[in-house]
Amino acid sequence: MQGFHVVALGGTLRPTSGTARALQVALDHAAAAGARTTLLTGEAIDFPNYDPAEAGSDARVTRFIDTIRSADALLIGSPGYHGTLSGLVKNALDHIELTRGDARVYLDGMPVGLIAMAAGWQASVSTLQALRGIVHALRGWPTPIGVAINSTEGDDAIATCAPQIAMMMDQIAGFLRR
Repeated sequence: MQGFHVVALGGTLRPTSGTARALQVALDHAAAAGARTTLLTGEAIDFPNYDPAEAGSDARVTRFIDTIRSADALLIGSPGYHGTLSGLVKNALDHIELTRGDARVYLDGMPVGLIAMAAGWQASVSTLQALRGIVHALRGWPTPIGVAINSTEGDDAIATCAPQIAMMMDQIAGFLRR
């Protein structure tokens, strides 16, 4: 991943978010392979609800969109709230609409790794599937491997999934080398 910029977005407003920790594990893998990394979580993606008429005037949104524009690959992580992604993550993704007039519209042609973390397999897998559908709608290329993490498996749940996270990151690296 030498020379590439990998951006991760997601998590919750809690500084100790499990989803943010899982995204950091993925970013650490990318950094070890020579990528420049950026983690956008919590306050960095806490925007007003997406409003096409107003979204471009918020400096935080502008920084977020500039970071997305600079990305070669994206990671999206969400907690599973009632079987789907959080409103915080969905709202951030909605703001990617501001790239509709760019040379690279939305996430067109970009590899995207997905991580979903929830209290149970049903919620984590359904959240992962929802993220996959959104990435397709944004013209991104979700990696074949997505990572569903069951937080009820205890403090080691993220460490247990580290091999899958590494495999997902290797798939992103392979895509970028093409």
